[in-house]
Amino acid sequence: MVTDPDADVLAAGAVLWRPRPGADGRDSRDVEVALVHRPRYDDWSLPKGKLDRGESLAEAAVREVEEETGFRSRLGERLGDVRYDVPEGRKLVRYWSAQVQPGGPGFTPNHETDELRWVSPAEAVRTLSYDRDREVLDRFAAHPVPESTLLLVRHAKAGSRRDWTGEDGARPLSAAGKAQAEQLVGLLAPFGPDRLHAATPMRCLQTVEPLAIVLGADIVAEPLLGEDGYSQGPDAGLARMRELLAQPGVTVLCSQGGVIPDVVEELAEESGLVLEPRDGGVAPSRKASTWVLGRRDDRLLFADYYRDPTG
Repeated sequence: MVTDPDADVLAAGAVLWRPRPGADGRDSRDVEVALVHRPRYDDWSLPKGKLDRGESLAEAAVREVEEETGFRSRLGERLGDVRYDVPEGRKLVRYWSAQVQPGGPGFTPNHETDELRWVSPAEAVRTLSYDRDREVLDRFAAHPVPESTLLLVRHAKAGSRRDWTGEDGARPLSAAGKAQAEQLVGLLAPFGPDRLHAATPMRCLQTVEPLAIVLGADIVAEPLLGEDGYSQGPDAGLARMRELLAQPGVTVLCSQGGVIPDVVEELAEESGLVLEPRDGGVAPSRKASTWVLGRRDDRLLFADYYRDPTG
């Protein structure tokens, strides 16, 4: 369950975008974004809404976007949180960039949103009713849209190394780790993964098995990207990581704490990207945490860290 000690109401939304007709969508200026009109408030806003019970913020963002616009989407860069007061108390809305995906029913006017407009980011700035939405849109427009995205997951909690008598690579997830793996589905699935990869230790494979079941996808083993393989050949491991990051669309990779901080630091340094947060001067990598890395033109555009499976 998602909680925030500084918020009484949790909600999520997105800057929903698609390539402008005749453009390839390489640049944020070459896209259209969706704005919705809410008759209750007579305002123009970004699509958003409150969490349902048991939802992650990411799940709520995708669901609310479809409910308000009729378009399915997959998430990309995290665009930050907006906080403001409502009658129920302090409200937090988390926003993402979200790319339109095939298969949605399309927009139908309803009591919550009676009009949808696809406009350029510049026109959206003039149309939106609230400065807080304009600030989110500015963050969206600050980057080109990515060609590829890598969701780099550290495996969930495993059973005690001290109590395990077999090969360490066969050490499975604990009961708590299995629960985390199930929770990760709610964080990772809204990004619309195209393929799943995992380092060869059992705990890495088990971490993404629930997602594989939901997606009906196979898991490709990555021996170079577990701690043993990476320690024996870090250059080869980093090269393989770059290959996965370069694959068009969205790739999920589950790896280990002895790999993730090093490769995230290296990829960020190559691109001149300043990482936040930091943990003891390096990229953090809690168990069941995720780095979402967006790439275009051989460089990282963004690196978003999700410290736990609820997002």
